Amino acid sequence: MPDVELVLRSTRVITPEGTRAASVTVAGGTVAAVLPHDAPVPDGARLEDLGDDVLLPGLVDTHVHVNDPGRTEWEGFWTATRAAAAGGITTLIDMPLNSLPPTTTVDHLRVKRKTAADKAHIDVGFWGGALPGNVADLRPLHEAGVFGFKAFLSPSGVDEFPHLDDDQLARALREIASFDSLLIVHAEDPRQLAGAPQRGGPRYADFLASRPRRAEDTAIARLLEQARRHDARVHVLHLSSADALPLLAEAKADGVRVTVETCPHYLTLTAEEVPDGASEFKCCPPIREAANQDLLWQALADGTVDCVVTDHSPSTADLKTDDFATAWGGISGLQLSLPAVWTEARRRGHTLEDVVRWTATRTARLAGLEARKGAIAPGHDADFAVLAPDETFTVDPAALQHRNRVTAYAGRTLHGVVRSTWLRGERILADGEFTAPKGRLLTRP
Repeated sequence: MPDVELVLRSTRVITPEGTRAASVTVAGGTVAAVLPHDAPVPDGARLEDLGDDVLLPGLVDTHVHVNDPGRTEWEGFWTATRAAAAGGITTLIDMPLNSLPPTTTVDHLRVKRKTAADKAHIDVGFWGGALPGNVADLRPLHEAGVFGFKAFLSPSGVDEFPHLDDDQLARALREIASFDSLLIVHAEDPRQLAGAPQRGGPRYADFLASRPRRAEDTAIARLLEQARRHDARVHVLHLSSADALPLLAEAKADGVRVTVETCPHYLTLTAEEVPDGASEFKCCPPIREAANQDLLWQALADGTVDCVVTDHSPSTADLKTDDFATAWGGISGLQLSLPAVWTEARRRGHTLEDVVRWTATRTARLAGLEARKGAIAPGHDADFAVLAPDETFTVDPAALQHRNRVTAYAGRTLHGVVRSTWLRGERILADGEFTAPKGRLLTRP
């Protein structure tokens, strides 16, 4: 074991055993020990006394669209990873779209990794894509280190990433189950979407009606049936429909290997507050009503929903028109997810330990990174966020690190100021100042 070179001391350190006053020692980029608060500092080590600020494990965001290369004007590894670091996120897993090329072959994965190599301020891994006709590419992608495979059950919004029908889903699942990887799924049913009213225009109520809950519910039921049949591991992306929760709870109780995520925007924003024409609030599936949101929070509390991720899906500002039918659907949330979720969680009586479980511990487990990420524990990477949980700030789009500073949170007052972010024992952000990129490209353990 290398000598201890750093000690981070706080009256509030969130560990797997709970929150306590502690001194966390770091050696060789990993957590060496979690000691009593007043433990002596080893010879030659530097002490960082954080006072009453909370020391959290760096968050792990498993649902990020970096869009680089090919649509780098929408986002890029440099800007996305800076925004993540500013929000206390130290690991992200990049979605296989909307980059060009999409991450659907080993050659395309090499392009993505080369693009990211010198631009990542935090650690970055990659999902592969499951498309019609690329079953033969899935095992090679798995062997090349992707963390699993993304599929759509309805049109994705980009032509180069078509969705799977029932037969194609079955073929992909059989192959993925053969090497026990994970299929993560955008679950909306295209037939239900086609049958919904499609009016277009600036009214949010019309857009909401065009993406009904039954589209999610039907697609999730199809996915669970296939997962049972093939004993496959599946993950439901960005759940917004609370109507699907009983079905998911029953499947979990029956032993179906399914996990579920939701997103900060579903937990903190409501349909009732979306102004007409404000397509910065547009995402698919959509932000739903307050009563639906209450049920999502209950499902997080009881474990039906496992984790919270951003689904950071940016675009250039010109694509966010006032017509909900044609505007790009996606919300930029990397920098603001921790304070947004914490603000609403504390209002509802949840703790920061709960937030860490949803945004770090369980997301690390989802990606298979739980041995190194998502906890302050000996042997884990020394990835930390330092948070002032009671301080507030008002969201100013000009202060965001995203390439395109469009946000549904503009003007909102949030609790939780990220003081600094640390990656393997090195401070990569403090008081708004970033170091040079120090992130690594991750492969499946």
